[in-house]
Order: sequence, then C-alpha cells, then structure tokens
Amino acid sequence: MVEFKVVLSDQKTGRAYNVNVSGGVAGALIGKRIGDEIDAGPFGLPGYRMEITGGSDRNGTPSKRNLPISGRRRLLLSGGIGFKPVMEGQRRRKSIRGNEITADFVQINAKVTGYGEKTLEEYFAKPAPEEKKA
Repeated sequence: MVEFKVVLSDQKTGRAYNVNVSGGVAGALIGKRIGDEIDAGPFGLPGYRMEITGGSDRNGTPSKRNLPISGRRRLLLSGGIGFKPVMEGQRRRKSIRGNEITADFVQINAKVTGYGEKTLEEYFAKPAPEEKKA
C-alpha cells in the first residue's frame, strides 16, 4: 500500500502542516508532477488547492523540477537542489529523482494556492487537554 507524508506550507502564516496520506488518496498523487496544482479536498481540506513543490524518496534523494523522468539519475551538479558547493566552481555527481511522483516517494512538499472557508489552523488544531478531577 502506498503511503505519503505531505508537508503542506501556508505562505500567509508561514507555518507548515503534516498530512499522512494512504490508500486511494495516495494513489491519486502517483503520476502527478512537480508544479501541478491539485485539489486538497481528498486530504480532508475542502475548498483548498495546493501546488506540488518537491519531495524525496525512501533514501532521502531529492526530486528536481526540471528533470522530466520518474526514476533516479546521477547528474553532475554545480549547485541547487541536491548539492551545495563549498568552493566556487565545485561540481559533484549526485543522485537526483525526476519530477514525476511514484510509489518510491515518501515525502511530498506542497504549498497552498487556494484557500477554503476554514483556516488550516482549525483543521490541524490539537484537542484541548482535559482537566483531571482529583
């Protein structure tokens, strides 16, 4: 069974929320690409829309938006996603995952592009602790 951890960032408040997705809802994400805008209703957020901004697989390999494949490739990088050079001009060959979401992904990063009636704070609020009677 496919299971994803969707990290949803709200740019208005600067907060990020975790949504664990599994089953048919997770299956609907397979085949989508970074940059696609999708409806967040199936995740329990009616009225919200979100844009997929990135992700990583089970090994922690990051995905790159401009790599139009579904698997992994070893690319020679000079900076950006997946490699931060220490010296100027430094390049290194690193594994990078393509921009198509597959079952190998573990985490999917997204940002809110359309808002619903309730705030995200209300959806993800922790229940108030009950007072114990002595």
